[in-house]
Amino acid sequence: MIIRPRALLREYRLLLLFSFRWVLLSAIVGGLAGTASAGFLVALDFVTNWRELHPWVIALLPAGGLLVGLLYHYWGKSVEGGNNLLLDEINQPTHLVPLRMVPLVLMGTLLTHLFGGSAGREGTAVQMGGALADQFSRWPRLIRRRERRLLLLAGLSAGFASVFGTPLAGAVFGLEVVLLGRLRYDALLPAFLAAAAADYVTRAWGVGHTAYPLLAVPALAPLPLLSAAAAGVAFGLAGRLFAGTTHVVSDFYKRTIAWPPLRPVVGGAVVALLIWAAGTTRYSGLGVPTIVQAFQEPLPVYVFALKILFTALTLGAAFKGGEVTPLFFVGATLGNALALVLPLPMPLLAGLGFAAVFAGAANTPLACTLLAMELFGHECGLYAGLACVVSYLFSGHRGIYGAQVVGQAKHGLWQRQQGRRLRDLL
Repeated sequence: MIIRPRALLREYRLLLLFSFRWVLLSAIVGGLAGTASAGFLVALDFVTNWRELHPWVIALLPAGGLLVGLLYHYWGKSVEGGNNLLLDEINQPTHLVPLRMVPLVLMGTLLTHLFGGSAGREGTAVQMGGALADQFSRWPRLIRRRERRLLLLAGLSAGFASVFGTPLAGAVFGLEVVLLGRLRYDALLPAFLAAAAADYVTRAWGVGHTAYPLLAVPALAPLPLLSAAAAGVAFGLAGRLFAGTTHVVSDFYKRTIAWPPLRPVVGGAVVALLIWAAGTTRYSGLGVPTIVQAFQEPLPVYVFALKILFTALTLGAAFKGGEVTPLFFVGATLGNALALVLPLPMPLLAGLGFAAVFAGAANTPLACTLLAMELFGHECGLYAGLACVVSYLFSGHRGIYGAQVVGQAKHGLWQRQQGRRLRDLL
């Protein structure tokens, strides 16, 4: 092979220009996303603590649902797709993501949590990060049309990383979530830089994250590995159940209630009555105290199923937030219950479920493996990876993000589904 000095110099000059440009862009995107997430997390802690001190406010959940419904009906129709809108724009770019997505999803999520709905926070951070990043697409001299996908992926990764304090998982999540079974390697540099910058900026604002225990793992042996794989099957089925139940509830409300703002009103009334019947606020909001408890002591075996029900009824009725932290809750409590039948330590099973149920529901096994290692220590990596991969396989071509495109089928039996969106397979 003949090396031509001029061609080599030109190649590396272009690489340096590309890298320098994306270092600057990713730093700005990460800074914006990290700042937005910091403010969001502080506000979310405030409304959560206020709700727990004044549980009577849950009775007003239908009124909160009306506020959320009216906000999106009159001002947010162009952004009501949420995370799926971002994925659609990455796969098939058409229109700029409106900046109004940021205040609308922020307000909608805070109202959902204030009045006791069961929802997460990742959807809010991801949407804010993606919408803020996409505003740079207004300047074609700065962002070329073909680079808009990279910008959106950087914003998505930054939002995820900043809200959970997991920059590696956030970067890979952005690369993995768009196409089921394939990674977007063209966005490696923007995604990693933006995720690292966003996490740094969030922490620089003095906003911390929940501390989870470092997990002790047994020595490698056939029985523990088989047990982790068996748990992965249960986690994958739970992720599929979560996604399927949410879609069923959403479809039901759309078929039976014609006026969209009324859907969260009815849904809020149902959830509020169920909270009253349960006699506990355990299933409201994020449920982080219960997640932490799942690592420490045995919990009732039905807790994970009730969280699926409460979250599906909340998000399916068009309340705002996200699915990921409820999935952490479902996984950790399901792992806690599996400790009754599987020969693995209860904290390890809770940690595996924490990551693997999300891996199955979001179809992101690599990101979730890194998530477990960042939160629980690298020693759990092999067991977490095994549980996440098995969960990913057994969740099938279903998931919480209907706009995901099947880039590579999980099994030869599903090859005909390749290239289709998950929502078209329901």
